[in-house]
Amino acid sequence: MPPRRRKPPRAGALTELPPLKIIRSILLLQLFYYVAAFVLILFTTLVLGQKFSLALIFDWNSVRGDNTIGWTVGFLWVIVGFITVIPILLLVSRSKLVPDFALTIHLIHLIITSFYTKAIPTNLLWWSLEAASAALMVSLGVWACRYRELQPISFGTIPPKKPAVDGNESHVRGGQGGRDVDAGPSYEMVNVRGDENV
Repeated sequence: MPPRRRKPPRAGALTELPPLKIIRSILLLQLFYYVAAFVLILFTTLVLGQKFSLALIFDWNSVRGDNTIGWTVGFLWVIVGFITVIPILLLVSRSKLVPDFALTIHLIHLIITSFYTKAIPTNLLWWSLEAASAALMVSLGVWACRYRELQPISFGTIPPKKPAVDGNESHVRGGQGGRDVDAGPSYEMVNVRGDENV
């Protein structure tokens, strides 16, 4: 009995995003998210002369609308969402995967915040700022990845520039294997007999 032929894997199936790569990307994005939040919130509290605590990062009660620190921490979380677009652009290869990763970051933040405070957030300002941060992260991340996807592909070689022989600029035409080929004379509009009467 002849050996059975194996079906080739689907394009983009397990070769593009294996589970370990997905988990590694999520962990790296989450780590960057919290490092950026830690640095921004620590810097801001030191500048304002306030006491820093991890509750400013992990406690949803720190985002409040009745004092300046609460508004500042809320604004910093939106800025962290803006900054996290950079590692999303570096780690996520396709624009259609950006919403999955961005919303996963915020879902994990919700879970960590709920475990830290032992309660699901009930603060409407916290929820609205998380939604704004997620929307900003998704929209800017998709835009940045699409911008990168639409850039021309460079194969690493730049054709050498050859000086023009007779003073005319050399023209490049397709179909010649990427070599510089002089296209000949330029084609400009010239008067044709009979055009003078028109």
